[in-house]
Amino acid sequence: MTRPAFYALAPGGWRDYVTLLHPPYTLWHLSYVAIGGALAPEWRPRILLLGVAAFFLGMGVAAHALDELHGRPLQTRIPDRTLLALATVSLALAAAIGVAVAIHTSLWLLAFVAAGVFIAVAYNLELFGGRLHGDPWFSLAWGSFPLLAAYFATAETIRAEALFAAAFAGLLSHAQRRLSTPVRLVRRRARNVSGVIELTDGSTIEIRPETFTVEAERALRAIAGATVCLAVALVLIRVT
Repeated sequence: MTRPAFYALAPGGWRDYVTLLHPPYTLWHLSYVAIGGALAPEWRPRILLLGVAAFFLGMGVAAHALDELHGRPLQTRIPDRTLLALATVSLALAAAIGVAVAIHTSLWLLAFVAAGVFIAVAYNLELFGGRLHGDPWFSLAWGSFPLLAAYFATAETIRAEALFAAAFAGLLSHAQRRLSTPVRLVRRRARNVSGVIELTDGSTIEIRPETFTVEAERALRAIAGATVCLAVALVLIRVT
């Protein structure tokens, strides 16, 4: 049986909850939060830690639980009620953290909190006919938004460096989407993959599912690791 994702564990029990977190992708997108907080003019580690916690709950748990509830793309055996409870509680806690930080920093942060809740629900449940589920929305919602929100929570303003960094995160998330889309198609929807590639020297290469998944997933792992390393480096610069 083909796994629905390269990081998916065998279905059942605690393994389903690990798979639900999309570990490499969650770390990747939490790195944007760390980058945003580290780029802010003033180093405020407490705000950054709260931001990481909020996005872990909102994106890592709630959004992924809603995504699994809508169509079971990861083929877990987690009951619908459990997924709904995870999403509701996690999103509420994420919003509560955001509100608490806004009260102590800038009330304008509440706009980011509202946007984050809306994105988690509308994107993953494909509301409005799925109009908010395309590539541009993924780039903005899972790339640019976490970085900008973390930067604003720390700096209480948006400066040029934050916009360029948000563009970086958005473009990198777009690359992630372009690499992962054909992989998901083959792993989750393809019944049969066959054919040959004819080379100029007359030799042929048989087309298999791995033709469309192996190299793309290696690239995804590498980019995820690189983004985490960048986030750690920027945080270490501020800490030391």
